[in-house]
Amino acid sequence: MVNKSKIYIAGHKGMIGSAILKTFSKNKKFNLIYEDKKKLDLTDQSKVFKYLKKIKPDGVIIAAAKVGGIVANNSHRAPFIYENISIQSNIIHGSYLAGVKNLIFLGSSCIYPKFAEQPIKEKYLLSNYLEKTNEPYAIAKIAGLKLCENYSSHYKLNYKTLMPCNAYGENDNYDLNSSHFLPALVKKIVEAIRKKKDYITLWGNGKALRELIFSDDIALACKFFLEKKTKSKIFNIGTGLEYSVEQYAKLIMKHLNVNLRIIYDKTKPNGTHRKLLDTSLAKKSGWKSKTSFEKGISIVINDYLKNHLKKDI
Repeated sequence: MVNKSKIYIAGHKGMIGSAILKTFSKNKKFNLIYEDKKKLDLTDQSKVFKYLKKIKPDGVIIAAAKVGGIVANNSHRAPFIYENISIQSNIIHGSYLAGVKNLIFLGSSCIYPKFAEQPIKEKYLLSNYLEKTNEPYAIAKIAGLKLCENYSSHYKLNYKTLMPCNAYGENDNYDLNSSHFLPALVKKIVEAIRKKKDYITLWGNGKALRELIFSDDIALACKFFLEKKTKSKIFNIGTGLEYSVEQYAKLIMKHLNVNLRIIYDKTKPNGTHRKLLDTSLAKKSGWKSKTSFEKGISIVINDYLKNHLKKDI
Protein backbone atom coordinates (compact mmCIF):
# COMPACT_ATOMS: atom_id res chain seq x y z
CA MET A 1 0.00 0.00 0.00
CA VAL A 2 1.30 3.44 -0.97
CA ASN A 3 1.63 5.84 1.95
CA LYS A 4 -0.66 8.82 1.60
CA SER A 5 0.58 12.39 2.08
CA LYS A 6 -1.11 13.87 5.12
CA ILE A 7 -2.27 17.40 4.19
CA TYR A 8 -3.70 19.85 6.71
CA ILE A 9 -6.07 22.44 5.17
CA ALA A 10 -6.68 25.52 7.32
CA GLY A 11 -9.89 27.33 6.37
CA HIS A 12 -11.58 24.40 4.64
CA LYS A 13 -15.09 25.91 4.81
CA GLY A 14 -14.34 29.16 2.99
CA MET A 15 -14.72 29.67 -0.75
CA ILE A 16 -11.10 28.87 -1.61
CA GLY A 17 -10.62 26.37 1.23
CA SER A 18 -13.65 24.34 0.14
CA ALA A 19 -12.35 24.35 -3.44
CA ILE A 20 -8.98 23.07 -2.18
CA LEU A 21 -10.72 20.34 -0.16
CA LYS A 22 -12.75 19.30 -3.22
CA THR A 23 -9.74 19.30 -5.53
CA PHE A 24 -7.40 17.36 -3.22
CA SER A 25 -10.18 14.87 -2.38
CA LYS A 26 -10.15 13.71 -6.01
CA ASN A 27 -6.61 12.37 -5.61
CA LYS A 28 -6.25 9.20 -3.54
CA LYS A 29 -2.62 9.96 -2.66
CA PHE A 30 -3.75 12.55 -0.10
CA ASN A 31 -5.05 12.04 3.42
CA LEU A 32 -6.80 15.32 4.20
CA ILE A 33 -7.03 16.79 7.69
CA TYR A 34 -9.14 19.78 8.68
CA GLU A 35 -10.84 21.09 11.78
CA ASP A 36 -13.92 23.18 12.48
CA LYS A 37 -13.00 26.58 13.94
CA LYS A 38 -15.29 25.91 16.90
CA LYS A 39 -12.91 23.10 17.88
CA LEU A 40 -9.66 24.84 16.89
CA ASP A 41 -9.29 28.60 17.27
CA LEU A 42 -6.47 29.44 14.86
CA THR A 43 -5.73 32.68 16.73
CA ASP A 44 -4.85 30.63 19.83
CA GLN A 45 -1.12 29.98 19.51
CA SER A 46 -0.86 27.23 22.13
CA LYS A 47 -3.75 25.22 20.69
CA VAL A 48 -2.45 25.52 17.12
CA PHE A 49 1.07 24.42 18.10
CA LYS A 50 -0.28 21.42 20.03
CA TYR A 51 -2.65 20.46 17.21
CA LEU A 52 0.04 20.51 14.51
CA LYS A 53 2.49 18.54 16.68
CA LYS A 54 -0.25 15.97 17.28
CA ILE A 55 -1.31 15.45 13.63
CA LYS A 56 2.22 15.84 12.14
CA PRO A 57 1.14 16.69 8.57
CA ASP A 58 3.38 16.25 5.52
CA GLY A 59 2.04 19.44 4.02
CA VAL A 60 -0.01 22.47 5.08
CA ILE A 61 -2.20 24.83 3.06
CA ILE A 62 -3.26 28.09 4.71
CA ALA A 63 -6.56 29.27 3.21
CA ALA A 64 -7.84 30.51 6.58
CA ALA A 65 -8.10 34.29 6.86
CA LYS A 66 -10.38 37.13 7.88
CA VAL A 67 -11.47 38.52 4.52
CA GLY A 68 -13.93 40.98 3.01
CA GLY A 69 -14.51 43.77 0.53
CA ILE A 70 -13.78 47.49 0.82
CA VAL A 71 -16.39 48.14 3.53
CA ALA A 72 -15.28 45.24 5.73
CA ASN A 73 -11.58 46.04 5.29
CA ASN A 74 -11.98 49.72 6.05
CA SER A 75 -14.50 49.31 8.90
CA HIS A 76 -12.67 46.58 10.82
CA ARG A 77 -9.05 47.57 10.39
CA ALA A 78 -7.81 46.36 13.79
CA PRO A 79 -9.41 42.87 13.63
CA PHE A 80 -8.21 42.43 10.04
CA ILE A 81 -4.55 43.02 10.89
CA TYR A 82 -4.57 41.25 14.28
CA GLU A 83 -6.53 38.12 13.35
CA ASN A 84 -4.72 37.54 10.07
CA ILE A 85 -1.26 37.99 11.58
CA SER A 86 -2.23 35.66 14.44
CA ILE A 87 -3.70 32.92 12.24
CA GLN A 88 -0.87 32.77 9.72
CA SER A 89 1.97 33.19 12.25
CA ASN A 90 0.59 30.44 14.46
CA ILE A 91 0.24 28.01 11.56
CA ILE A 92 3.56 28.83 9.88
CA HIS A 93 5.66 28.64 13.04
CA GLY A 94 3.61 25.73 14.35
CA SER A 95 4.26 23.87 11.08
CA TYR A 96 7.99 24.46 11.47
CA LEU A 97 7.88 23.13 15.05
CA ALA A 98 5.93 20.07 13.85
CA GLY A 99 8.54 19.28 11.19
CA VAL A 100 6.43 20.25 8.16
CA LYS A 101 8.59 20.65 5.05
CA ASN A 102 5.97 21.79 2.50
CA LEU A 103 3.55 24.66 3.05
CA ILE A 104 1.41 26.92 0.86
CA PHE A 105 0.32 30.31 2.18
CA LEU A 106 -2.36 32.15 0.21
CA GLY A 107 -1.68 35.85 -0.09
CA SER A 108 -3.53 38.37 -2.24
CA SER A 109 -2.88 40.79 -5.10
CA CYS A 110 -3.88 43.63 -2.73
CA ILE A 111 -0.44 43.36 -1.08
CA TYR A 112 1.10 45.24 -4.00
CA PRO A 113 1.49 49.05 -4.10
CA LYS A 114 -1.59 50.99 -5.15
CA PHE A 115 0.16 52.51 -8.16
CA ALA A 116 2.37 49.58 -9.12
CA GLU A 117 3.44 49.29 -12.75
CA GLN A 118 1.12 46.97 -14.71
CA PRO A 119 1.11 44.02 -15.09
CA ILE A 120 2.43 43.58 -11.55
CA LYS A 121 5.56 41.48 -11.05
CA GLU A 122 6.43 39.79 -7.76
CA LYS A 123 9.49 42.04 -7.42
CA TYR A 124 7.26 45.15 -7.13
CA LEU A 125 6.30 44.13 -3.59
CA LEU A 126 7.07 46.88 -1.02
CA SER A 127 8.17 49.32 -3.74
CA ASN A 128 5.55 51.97 -2.82
CA TYR A 129 2.46 52.81 -0.74
CA LEU A 130 -0.48 50.43 -0.32
CA GLU A 131 -4.15 51.15 -0.99
CA LYS A 132 -5.32 52.81 2.23
CA THR A 133 -8.69 51.03 2.56
CA ASN A 134 -7.14 47.55 2.81
CA GLU A 135 -3.74 48.45 4.26
CA PRO A 136 -4.13 46.42 7.52
CA TYR A 137 -5.11 43.25 5.61
CA ALA A 138 -2.32 43.77 3.08
CA ILE A 139 0.32 44.32 5.78
CA ALA A 140 -0.80 41.11 7.52
CA LYS A 141 -0.49 39.18 4.25
CA ILE A 142 2.94 40.68 3.58
CA ALA A 143 4.05 39.56 7.04
CA GLY A 144 2.90 36.01 6.24
CA LEU A 145 4.72 36.08 2.92
CA LYS A 146 7.93 37.23 4.58
CA LEU A 147 7.59 34.55 7.27
CA CYS A 148 7.40 31.87 4.56
CA GLU A 149 10.26 33.41 2.59
CA ASN A 150 12.57 33.62 5.60
CA TYR A 151 11.62 30.28 7.11
CA SER A 152 12.35 28.66 3.75
CA SER A 153 15.82 30.18 3.54
CA HIS A 154 16.73 29.98 7.24
CA TYR A 155 15.42 26.49 7.98
CA LYS A 156 15.77 25.02 4.45
CA LEU A 157 12.02 24.52 4.02
CA ASN A 158 9.65 24.59 1.05
CA TYR A 159 7.21 27.27 2.27
CA LYS A 160 5.66 29.21 -0.63
CA THR A 161 3.22 32.09 -1.03
CA LEU A 162 0.71 32.16 -3.88
CA MET A 163 -0.79 35.57 -4.64
CA PRO A 164 -4.10 35.15 -6.46
CA CYS A 165 -5.86 37.99 -8.19
CA ASN A 166 -9.50 38.57 -7.15
CA ALA A 167 -11.07 35.16 -6.58
CA TYR A 168 -14.63 34.02 -7.21
CA GLY A 169 -16.33 30.64 -7.01
CA GLU A 170 -18.86 28.43 -5.27
CA ASN A 171 -19.55 28.92 -1.56
CA ASP A 172 -18.83 32.67 -1.68
CA ASN A 173 -19.96 35.38 0.74
CA TYR A 174 -23.00 37.35 -0.49
CA ASP A 175 -23.42 39.74 2.43
CA LEU A 176 -23.33 43.19 0.81
CA ASN A 177 -21.70 44.64 3.94
CA SER A 178 -18.67 42.35 3.72
CA SER A 179 -18.56 40.69 0.30
CA HIS A 180 -16.20 41.26 -2.61
CA PHE A 181 -17.47 42.99 -5.73
CA LEU A 182 -18.38 39.97 -7.89
CA PRO A 183 -20.71 38.17 -5.45
CA ALA A 184 -22.22 41.60 -4.70
CA LEU A 185 -22.91 42.05 -8.43
CA VAL A 186 -24.50 38.60 -8.71
CA LYS A 187 -26.73 39.27 -5.71
CA LYS A 188 -27.74 42.78 -6.86
CA ILE A 189 -28.65 41.63 -10.36
CA VAL A 190 -30.60 38.55 -9.21
CA GLU A 191 -32.41 40.67 -6.60
CA ALA A 192 -33.32 43.29 -9.23
CA ILE A 193 -34.79 40.58 -11.45
CA ARG A 194 -36.66 39.02 -8.53
CA LYS A 195 -38.09 42.37 -7.40
CA LYS A 196 -38.82 43.47 -10.99
CA LYS A 197 -36.53 46.50 -10.76
CA ASP A 198 -35.00 47.89 -13.95
CA TYR A 199 -31.72 49.08 -12.41
CA ILE A 200 -28.83 48.23 -10.08
CA THR A 201 -26.51 50.55 -8.17
CA LEU A 202 -22.74 50.19 -8.40
CA TRP A 203 -20.14 51.76 -6.16
CA GLY A 204 -17.90 54.44 -7.66
CA ASN A 205 -17.83 54.98 -11.40
CA GLY A 206 -17.62 51.33 -12.46
CA LYS A 207 -14.32 51.89 -14.27
CA ALA A 208 -12.01 50.09 -11.83
CA LEU A 209 -10.38 47.13 -13.58
CA ARG A 210 -10.25 43.68 -12.02
CA GLU A 211 -8.64 40.38 -12.93
CA LEU A 212 -10.59 37.37 -11.69
CA ILE A 213 -9.64 33.73 -11.14
CA PHE A 214 -11.98 30.84 -10.39
CA SER A 215 -11.47 29.24 -6.96
CA ASP A 216 -10.93 25.75 -8.44
CA ASP A 217 -7.94 27.11 -10.39
CA ILE A 218 -6.40 28.43 -7.16
CA ALA A 219 -6.91 24.98 -5.64
CA LEU A 220 -5.12 23.39 -8.60
CA ALA A 221 -2.27 25.90 -8.15
CA CYS A 222 -1.95 24.83 -4.49
CA LYS A 223 -1.79 21.20 -5.55
CA PHE A 224 0.75 21.98 -8.28
CA PHE A 225 3.13 24.03 -6.11
CA LEU A 226 2.82 22.25 -2.73
CA GLU A 227 5.64 19.73 -3.14
CA LYS A 228 7.32 21.25 -6.20
CA LYS A 229 10.86 22.51 -5.63
CA THR A 230 11.28 26.01 -7.03
CA LYS A 231 13.90 28.70 -6.60
CA SER A 232 11.25 31.38 -6.12
CA LYS A 233 9.01 31.13 -3.08
CA ILE A 234 6.50 33.75 -4.30
CA PHE A 235 4.17 33.28 -7.28
CA ASN A 236 1.41 35.43 -8.78
CA ILE A 237 -1.65 33.36 -9.69
CA GLY A 238 -3.99 34.87 -12.27
CA THR A 239 -5.58 34.66 -15.71
CA GLY A 240 -4.06 37.65 -17.50
CA LEU A 241 -7.56 38.93 -18.39
CA GLU A 242 -9.24 41.98 -16.88
CA TYR A 243 -12.55 43.80 -17.21
CA SER A 244 -14.03 46.85 -15.54
CA VAL A 245 -16.59 46.38 -12.76
CA GLU A 246 -19.17 47.78 -15.18
CA GLN A 247 -18.21 45.19 -17.81
CA TYR A 248 -18.51 42.37 -15.27
CA ALA A 249 -22.01 43.61 -14.40
CA LYS A 250 -22.99 43.53 -18.07
CA LEU A 251 -21.49 40.04 -18.56
CA ILE A 252 -23.56 38.73 -15.64
CA MET A 253 -26.67 40.43 -17.04
CA LYS A 254 -26.00 38.85 -20.42
CA HIS A 255 -25.73 35.43 -18.81
CA LEU A 256 -29.07 36.02 -17.04
CA ASN A 257 -30.62 37.44 -20.23
CA VAL A 258 -31.50 40.82 -18.72
CA ASN A 259 -30.51 44.43 -19.46
CA LEU A 260 -30.67 46.64 -16.36
CA ARG A 261 -29.76 50.31 -16.04
CA ILE A 262 -26.65 50.99 -13.98
CA ILE A 263 -26.69 53.84 -11.47
CA TYR A 264 -23.30 54.88 -10.13
CA ASP A 265 -22.92 55.90 -6.50
CA LYS A 266 -19.87 58.12 -6.79
CA THR A 267 -19.91 58.90 -3.07
CA LYS A 268 -18.52 55.37 -2.61
CA PRO A 269 -14.88 54.42 -3.32
CA ASN A 270 -13.62 52.63 -6.44
CA GLY A 271 -10.71 50.95 -4.67
CA THR A 272 -7.43 50.46 -6.55
CA HIS A 273 -7.99 51.34 -10.22
CA ARG A 274 -6.08 48.40 -11.65
CA LYS A 275 -4.08 45.40 -10.40
CA LEU A 276 -3.33 43.03 -13.26
CA LEU A 277 -0.81 40.36 -12.29
CA ASP A 278 2.21 39.22 -14.27
CA THR A 279 2.04 35.42 -14.00
CA SER A 280 5.12 34.62 -16.08
CA LEU A 281 6.96 33.06 -13.09
CA ALA A 282 4.12 30.60 -12.45
CA LYS A 283 3.87 29.79 -16.17
CA LYS A 284 7.61 29.11 -16.38
CA SER A 285 7.15 26.62 -13.55
CA GLY A 286 4.42 24.88 -15.55
CA TRP A 287 1.18 26.27 -14.09
CA LYS A 288 -1.58 28.25 -15.81
CA SER A 289 -5.28 28.84 -15.16
CA LYS A 290 -7.87 26.68 -16.92
CA THR A 291 -11.36 28.05 -16.25
CA SER A 292 -12.85 30.73 -18.54
CA PHE A 293 -14.97 33.46 -16.96
CA GLU A 294 -17.97 32.27 -18.98
CA LYS A 295 -17.72 28.81 -17.45
CA GLY A 296 -16.89 30.09 -13.97
CA ILE A 297 -19.71 32.64 -13.76
CA SER A 298 -22.22 30.02 -14.92
CA ILE A 299 -21.17 27.77 -12.02
CA VAL A 300 -21.28 30.68 -9.56
CA ILE A 301 -24.74 31.90 -10.59
CA ASN A 302 -26.14 28.37 -10.41
CA ASP A 303 -24.56 27.94 -6.96
CA TYR A 304 -26.09 31.23 -5.75
CA LEU A 305 -29.56 30.39 -7.06
CA LYS A 306 -29.45 26.88 -5.59
CA ASN A 307 -27.66 27.38 -2.28
CA HIS A 308 -27.71 31.04 -1.26
CA LEU A 309 -30.83 32.76 -2.61
CA LYS A 310 -33.19 31.44 0.08
CA LYS A 311 -30.84 32.66 2.81
CA ASP A 312 -30.89 36.18 1.35
CA ILE A 313 -34.66 36.51 0.98
